[in-house]
Amino acid sequence: MSAHRDTLRERAEALDALLERLEADEAAVRADRADQTADDEHDPEGSTLSGEWQRIEALRRAAAAERAEVENALARVDAGTYGVCEVCGRDIPAGRIEARPFATRCIDCAD
Repeated sequence: MSAHRDTLRERAEALDALLERLEADEAAVRADRADQTADDEHDPEGSTLSGEWQRIEALRRAAAAERAEVENALARVDAGTYGVCEVCGRDIPAGRIEARPFATRCIDCAD
């Protein structure tokens, strides 16, 4: 389980770094929106500041949700239930754990 814990911690660190970058991006967009000279809606070459803000927020929500899943998986490692399907109680196949280290269900129960 130590390898799983290491993999999950690495993913948590990567997500934390991503969340920091997204927060910085959001702060930059907020600053641009506060600039009264910024033309948010009339730039035919690029996305609007509102659109960029929505994109960043969607990425932030997804990363935060995955970060919570990783934290829950780390708790399951500590509890000794990591890799066990929460529905049927069978082991989650190694390939699924490799592809989705925070999986809570085996392939059959996930369908």
